[in-house]
Amino acid sequence: MTIPAFFLKLTADRLYCLKLMTLKTIFLLLIPLFYLTDCLAQDTIEQKNRPYNHVIERFFVLKSDKKTKQGPYKAFLRRNTLIAMGNYSKGVKTGIWTFYESDGRLVERFNFTTNTLLNEAPLDSVSNIEYLFDATMKKSDRLTRPIKVGGSYYGFLPYINLFKLPFEVTDVNTKLFNAYIELLISPGGRLADYKVHLWSKQYDYQQAIALDVKLFAEEDRQFIPATLNNEPILSRIIIKCYVTPYGDLDFLD
Repeated sequence: MTIPAFFLKLTADRLYCLKLMTLKTIFLLLIPLFYLTDCLAQDTIEQKNRPYNHVIERFFVLKSDKKTKQGPYKAFLRRNTLIAMGNYSKGVKTGIWTFYESDGRLVERFNFTTNTLLNEAPLDSVSNIEYLFDATMKKSDRLTRPIKVGGSYYGFLPYINLFKLPFEVTDVNTKLFNAYIELLISPGGRLADYKVHLWSKQYDYQQAIALDVKLFAEEDRQFIPATLNNEPILSRIIIKCYVTPYGDLDFLD
């Protein structure tokens, strides 16, 4: 059967119109993307910072206010191991952030928009972090540990970074000192006390040095509290450390 010429022309015209409509739709969908990319490029500046020993963070700030983070954020340990990744909106963490251990293992995902812990890696049996609970427990009890948003490495960096030995280390062998940090976490999920326990048998030295928790940023004073049978309880976090040759602390390997 022969197909009439006018039908072929009509079909070709309709296909051509459909093609134009498809291209127009794609173009219209791409406009917001181009606009967003252009705005991000015009309104923000990329910056790099070293907030802690061996840690470099890369992020964007507003051109109009260089103290306000806006857009993607990444933090790296020794330049190549990702330890934190997420986004800022007008200086506030937003959306899903991921946090990693110092060896690159994923340890935590947290949604800052909904204030929800999405997942937390189980405790490592050789971890340098321990937990103590001020409660009497039975075998049938359900216990959860306190959690710091940021994971077991990135999340605890502020507490490692704050402390400095209260004496000069010029003539001191810091390898002969032992140390651990004790964080007291209230049932309300607040940092209630901060101590550094420091001792050395060779130097006949032993001190528990307390620092004001107000020295920490508000974000660093917030925790997800420990619970016993779904009821918040008082707990302690012990962070094992070693003393560096410069008189500060670092995570014990």
